[in-house]
Amino acid sequence: MNALAATNRNFKLAARLLGLDAKLERSLLIPFREIKVECTIPKDDGSLASFVGFRIQHDNARGPMKGGIRYHPEVDPDEVNALAQLMTWKTAVANIPYGGAKGGIGCNPADLSISELERLTRVFTQRIHDLIGIHTDVPAPDMGTNAQTMAWILDEYSKFHGYSPAVVTGKPVDLGGSLGRDAATGRGVMFATEALLNEHGKSISGQRFVIQGFGNVGSWAARLISEMGGKIVAVSDITGAIMNKDGLDIANLLKHVKENRGVKGFSAADAIDPKSILVEDCDVLIPAALGGVINRENASEIKAKYIVEAANHPTDPEADEILKKKGVIILPDIYANSGGVTVSYFEWVQNIQGFMWDEDRVNAELQTYMNRGLKGVKEMCRTHNCDLRMGAFTLGVNRVARATLLRGWEA
Repeated sequence: MNALAATNRNFKLAARLLGLDAKLERSLLIPFREIKVECTIPKDDGSLASFVGFRIQHDNARGPMKGGIRYHPEVDPDEVNALAQLMTWKTAVANIPYGGAKGGIGCNPADLSISELERLTRVFTQRIHDLIGIHTDVPAPDMGTNAQTMAWILDEYSKFHGYSPAVVTGKPVDLGGSLGRDAATGRGVMFATEALLNEHGKSISGQRFVIQGFGNVGSWAARLISEMGGKIVAVSDITGAIMNKDGLDIANLLKHVKENRGVKGFSAADAIDPKSILVEDCDVLIPAALGGVINRENASEIKAKYIVEAANHPTDPEADEILKKKGVIILPDIYANSGGVTVSYFEWVQNIQGFMWDEDRVNAELQTYMNRGLKGVKEMCRTHNCDLRMGAFTLGVNRVARATLLRGWEA
């Protein structure tokens, strides 16, 4: 099941539990606006190249729309539509005053020079600058983009609207980015995992973890969980997968990854089949890579007692049902990986106030939001007698539906 179909399915189940009016349900599902633009740039060799850029703005009932911009050769409009919708529910679960959006450009960043990427980003910003804004739609980095991309968007947008640091988040600290933003999603995953385990009378210390994906989110989660006493027994990335049943030395692994651009070849671990990473024996499985990796083909083989979804949509609905019957507890993506957008909110607040926080305050506020978020999800689970995924979806959808009605929507 593709990401959009799965997201729509979860939304409709939540809407049914909440007893939403059919017209309101349909209104909440349809994106507010879809933008598609042509971006033609001169390449370094003098030739012209054209790319398609887009932005899907899903909902703004609770505040400005918020979501990443990705640069990827196989940008899938359906997937991005699903991710824009997930951002709407995620920001509502986190209880921050945003709606949801997502977008990007169909390109391969590896095939473009830095100057070509800058020209492409500036042309894309020129095409959409009147449809984004501090109180309209606030982009952030995503797959294939980074703090430098946000700096270019900020600069180009400011040419039209005056200096506007709050128009993007995930910026360099020198341009108003927040301390703690780089680690935020991974730190949020750690806080969410800690809160979940505490609910079951356990702690991170002594638990065995497997992490699929060792990019920004997975590596930060590994580092922070390791510092809390958790034992990371296996990790994987695009270069391969490694295991050490006694626990990986994360500090040395991070040095190895920096020097070798991947986990492959790490001497203090055994290489394993990357396809087996999800079914290795552990207490907590953290998928932190692609969507749809846990499916009906492998769900029955998963040995973890808990799954913490650091990636977006890593578990297909069919797998959800299989894992539920096995008693596996899944902490859903729209709560578990909300640390990034929460600290993006803190960055936006700091920019608007013109007053920057120290990193300890950022991290303390994030922990407060993550703990409060799980409490809200658990309350909805008790109210509707449902699992954590439906608890999160009913919490998010209910908050957006209430905001929509309060603003004067008429059925």
